[in-house]
Amino acid sequence: MHHNASCPVPLTGTIRQLRPSDLPRFREHLLRLDAASRRDRFNGSLNDKFIAAYADRCFADGATVIGYVDGEKVLGAAELHERPELAEPTGEIAFSVECELQNRRIGGQLFARLIANARGLGYTRLLVTTHPQNEAMKALARRFNARLTFEAGETVGVIELDRSPFAEHGAVDLHRPFGVSPVRYGQAAL
Repeated sequence: MHHNASCPVPLTGTIRQLRPSDLPRFREHLLRLDAASRRDRFNGSLNDKFIAAYADRCFADGATVIGYVDGEKVLGAAELHERPELAEPTGEIAFSVECELQNRRIGGQLFARLIANARGLGYTRLLVTTHPQNEAMKALARRFNARLTFEAGETVGVIELDRSPFAEHGAVDLHRPFGVSPVRYGQAAL
């Protein structure tokens, strides 16, 4: 997939875990999402009040949030929410990248960082849910070997994480998330 004809602005931000003090920046990021990005992130168009309360809940509930941060702004985020009701250690993951930065591989970098964090927290399974038209998210999930199924109008991806990456893989490859087999990059990447 090609960028628009004009030369894209260089990416100067960093990917890091968001601190509690980053909550206002995370909330502002979610509120800046355009209608299509909101639909992709929240599986529907949701109002500002819901989104602001959602951001607050993420931090209050102890979710892991990784952000693409440029200056004082969070412009992309990956979230990891525990699903404690499931028997196997399972996390649910979600992503959002502001429209002017989509198709710049930020989503893939956020995804890789989030999977490494999930391994560090002992998760063995990750779930991702999106609507069937979200091709970028589906392509990203496939890059990380997610099994995708369709249920009740939603696409559900399951990523099984290797339980013992050090024993199986030997030396740690810092360019690949622990416990995820390398896959060829797809055409569409966030």
